[in-house]
Amino acid sequence: MKRSWRALRQRQPNDPRRKSQMMPTFTALTTLPGKDSAEAIAEAIETLTPEPTGVGVFEIEDGSGLWEIGAYFEAPPDQVALALLAVMHGAKPFTISELPEVDWVAKVRRDLSPVVAGRFFLYGSHDADKVPADLEPLLIEASMAFGTGHHGTTLGCLRALDRLAVQGFVGHSVADVGCGTAVLAMAAARIWPGVMLASDIDEVAVEVAEANVAANGLTGRVECVQAAGLDHPRLRRAAPFDLIFANILKGPLIELGPDVTSSLRSGGKVILSGILNDQAKDVLGVYSRLGNSLDHVEEIGDWTTIVMQRSS
Repeated sequence: MKRSWRALRQRQPNDPRRKSQMMPTFTALTTLPGKDSAEAIAEAIETLTPEPTGVGVFEIEDGSGLWEIGAYFEAPPDQVALALLAVMHGAKPFTISELPEVDWVAKVRRDLSPVVAGRFFLYGSHDADKVPADLEPLLIEASMAFGTGHHGTTLGCLRALDRLAVQGFVGHSVADVGCGTAVLAMAAARIWPGVMLASDIDEVAVEVAEANVAANGLTGRVECVQAAGLDHPRLRRAAPFDLIFANILKGPLIELGPDVTSSLRSGGKVILSGILNDQAKDVLGVYSRLGNSLDHVEEIGDWTTIVMQRSS
């Protein structure tokens, strides 16, 4: 999942690179109905002592209307204060857990194997000796941003991109909305000319994306900006786009539908993902009503990727 669109509020510690190596020691989790209430309790948690190293607000996509709030601490959190906050905001009592000290990034690097998605070969630096000569290489290190290619959503988007290229489609202007690692924008830059734009609402994700762009020798070919959706002057100047990736979640996809559609040229393509299989019909219906026609649908595990074309 792309953290930037799942975590509506995510405050990182002062040195995000250090935190990417060692996860916080304690977690505090609760749920409650309503986005406004969830964001209010998240703001209150940020004022606690000891302060959290991160606070995330996530919509639970099961139709329940519940939101999950997760807080991360390096020291034991104030259980009394958390209990009072739960009562004040109508949330369930917090579940507090202590996590073992594990270098998760190092573990992921050891465990993640390279991924082949169409013509693309995604790998970590520990697998640099395995890059095939006949595939497009994309170096993606395990990090705090989403997008290593192992998840069905990213894999679906890469396959969709490869399929479009095989069909002769060329994207001279491409936007990767909610980019995470920027893997999709970089994949487009590997096969097409022009400058691809990658945006994410999360500052840390943008930093990770920029590092990945440099590591792949694509500086100047992929430009990363911090933005909510397409709300950025650079993105507005570049529109209309030939292709837009939006690998986020059902809720934000539907909310962004009008902006995404209006930012596409006539005949332009949009690749939508981050959609559970049983949510695909709803997303497809919204984008169809906005003037997009269905091009292709692929299910990978629990996740659906939809390719559509702007008809008007």
